[in-house]
Amino acid sequence: MTKPFGSVKNVTSYRVIYGDTDQMGVVYYANYLRWFESGRSELLRQIGLPYGKIEEQGFHFPVTEVSCHYAQSAHYDEVVMIETELSSLGGATLAFNYRVSRESDGILLATGSTRHACIDQTGRVSRIPKALAYALKVRDQSSEVRDRRADGK
Repeated sequence: MTKPFGSVKNVTSYRVIYGDTDQMGVVYYANYLRWFESGRSELLRQIGLPYGKIEEQGFHFPVTEVSCHYAQSAHYDEVVMIETELSSLGGATLAFNYRVSRESDGILLATGSTRHACIDQTGRVSRIPKALAYALKVRDQSSEVRDRRADGK
């Protein structure tokens, strides 16, 4: 069963380079998916389990589903903010939501989501590694405590 999350978040920034843009200076649409990956990587690093450590344990998280809704264009040399949030954690799956906005004015550029399967080195579906599930749950619970304190409850 998939458990909904909502407190495990990361925000990272990225400056658009020429290589990200098309001839018109607009970010090529597929680069938003690279930014989603960057956000996921930074979220895992933030909780103390960079993706490399997970791979060393013999696990991988291929993308099984992706969606992206484009609201506005990003352009060369703009700084974008990539907000990544763990949206669910199942026995062998996890999912993330993303919001990409322009740093200078906060305008929303895109939203999206990815779903991932956990597989072992042989490519077979596997349970989420205990260390990752634990780190995500601890982070989620500590965020809930901070939110309650901020609300005065």
